[in-house]
Amino acid sequence: MKKIVVTGLILLIVSGMVFGSGQTQQATGRTVITFSFWGTPEEWAVTQATADRFNNSQNRIEVMVRQIAWEVYDATLNTMAAAGRLPDCGMMQEASALSFAANGLLADMSQMYPAGAARPLDSLRFRDASGRTVAYSTANEILLLYYNRDMFDKAGVPYPPSRVEDAWTWDQFVQTAKRLTLDANGRTPNDTGFDRNRIVQYGAMVENLTWQLEVWALSNGGGFYAPDGKSVIIDQAAAIEAIQNVADLHLVHNVAPLSAGNTDDGIQRSILTGTVAMATGGQWNVGTAFPGSGINYGVAVLPYMKEKVTINTGGPVVVFSQSRNQAAAMEWLRWYTQEENSWGLIESGIWMPILDKYYTNDADTRRWISNPNFPPYNEYKSAVVDYARTNSRSTSWYFTPNTNIFNELLGSVLSDVWTGRRTARDVITANAAALRRAHAGN
Repeated sequence: MKKIVVTGLILLIVSGMVFGSGQTQQATGRTVITFSFWGTPEEWAVTQATADRFNNSQNRIEVMVRQIAWEVYDATLNTMAAAGRLPDCGMMQEASALSFAANGLLADMSQMYPAGAARPLDSLRFRDASGRTVAYSTANEILLLYYNRDMFDKAGVPYPPSRVEDAWTWDQFVQTAKRLTLDANGRTPNDTGFDRNRIVQYGAMVENLTWQLEVWALSNGGGFYAPDGKSVIIDQAAAIEAIQNVADLHLVHNVAPLSAGNTDDGIQRSILTGTVAMATGGQWNVGTAFPGSGINYGVAVLPYMKEKVTINTGGPVVVFSQSRNQAAAMEWLRWYTQEENSWGLIESGIWMPILDKYYTNDADTRRWISNPNFPPYNEYKSAVVDYARTNSRSTSWYFTPNTNIFNELLGSVLSDVWTGRRTARDVITANAAALRRAHAGN
């Protein structure tokens, strides 16, 4: 999900009492639980309204929603953990969830859903080293290809395919991007006299935020980690080649702008500025980036190198082990993550549903995507719903710890790759030992 910084309180003070974890509000007899959260203003409004409905639906539990700025979310939780004052439950940053679990800070959620109850897709389950479920994602977000229809129409170029069986190869993607890249004189990289120093429209941009690069390593037959998450394989040829392919969109093919890979706003920096014809990004941009933009956009499946694949993610909800009211916290989270209680976020295009029926049952699918806020039904169904069901793989932070440390180091060492000062092979090989130490949490 897109992260927009919001500010808020860490602890709640009510009637002179400080509530951190597991406190009971004596005046009403209810168990008060705190739920920590970040999000866009839209997400915040829906979440607060959802908590209000939950509180009004019964008289045993009172949920207090508290925002913490995304920038300091992990640091704040670490400070609270040291003081024994973690909330009862809350959202977690995806890359940090298993590190918290490894430190004993997350409760076992394996029994959160009773036998026979509908539960989230298995790909949305965070598992610790022993296989316990310690978190579930609140949304099933995948990576897509977005494009500007008007730019394609003006160039007379067919739109990117929305069906996975028609997905472009990487070479087809590059060649199409060349036809859509224009310098100040209207020349493309295929034309004599093209001036790479005066490009006014780029054909493509692939978001090179570190965690999103994993999809290209997987697509090229490799990965950041072995499938069991126990070893690092990013220094193998497949992952190195994939990362270099992304860099070469700018360095060699002249079809993409330079991107430092530091900020999660690729769609805003590309499609929304009107300077890029197609760009990769998360599905959440349907709801967070495009409303009110005036951009005539469409969605498509990602191009592929060797395997047709996208990755899924979604901010996980957890119960903190310091809570003295874990059962109440799980009851709230079961209620909170039901689609009908977060439908405003789903129908706005910010979240995708977490239950299998929305991807497999026609009536439920139509309820979700027969929506004027979305691209055309058939395009969205094939590029999002079907793609998520058939070609999505869990991002590595679902099954291996310390991806926060690993991704931070990888993002740092790749900075010279994007500018062309060093190759992906050079920097990854030189830092392979350090990346393995990061994977081990060192």
